[in-house]
Amino acid sequence: MAVASDVVAGAHDELTIDTLAQRTGMTVRNIRAHQSRGLLPPPEVRARTGYYGPEHVARLELIREMQADGYNLEAIRRLLGGADGAAGEVLGFRRALTAPFESEMPEVLDQGELAARFGAVGPETLARAEELGVIRPLGEGRFEVPSPILLRAADELIGRGVPVPAALGLVERLRDHCQGVSEAFIGLFLAEVLGPFRDAGYPSERWPEVREAIERLRPLASEALVAVFQQTMTEAVEAAFGRALSDDSWRIQEG
Repeated sequence: MAVASDVVAGAHDELTIDTLAQRTGMTVRNIRAHQSRGLLPPPEVRARTGYYGPEHVARLELIREMQADGYNLEAIRRLLGGADGAAGEVLGFRRALTAPFESEMPEVLDQGELAARFGAVGPETLARAEELGVIRPLGEGRFEVPSPILLRAADELIGRGVPVPAALGLVERLRDHCQGVSEAFIGLFLAEVLGPFRDAGYPSERWPEVREAIERLRPLASEALVAVFQQTMTEAVEAAFGRALSDDSWRIQEG
């Protein structure tokens, strides 16, 4: 993730309002309206011409992206009110927060390729796979696979004799458990990092610290989940085989 100063990299130190509009994709009228609402600080005026800088660019980018996410202007104004010249940091934080956690490149398969890998797949099975996020229909018999790793795991299970519905059932259970894990991590972050930051009034000097925390949450969550899973899987396998081996039906009969 780029540092916040890179968010407005390439922005000239001084922009007229027309150049600012071109750079941010907003109209001059919208920029003036944002100024009148207190969302944008006034430009530096020299020789009757107003000049805008990187802070203005960052604020307008943030306003545009947050409006696209459904935030109203009053909520954006309150957030920017605590930015105190750090709109670039706020924008970097917002992008870090909303960036997808997955890093895989999706694949696209057609119905024939799905059938070749998983056999004849009926409409109900396709609907369930779509509901679980295993595939996304693109139309004309084509499907996007958001996680090729997950699909390959399902492919391996089915190749070992596990029926497709049972494999999808496992995916559903994994999603349910991972949903709880995700909520636990997010709850911890909200309570221990973002909550105190908000209660302190979003001090500008702490924006880099909080942005770094959300960026670190990504690998930390994955690392912790894998580590705990490996421990619990080892314990579960040992317990399961211990029970199986204690059953007389598993013992080799002599004679």
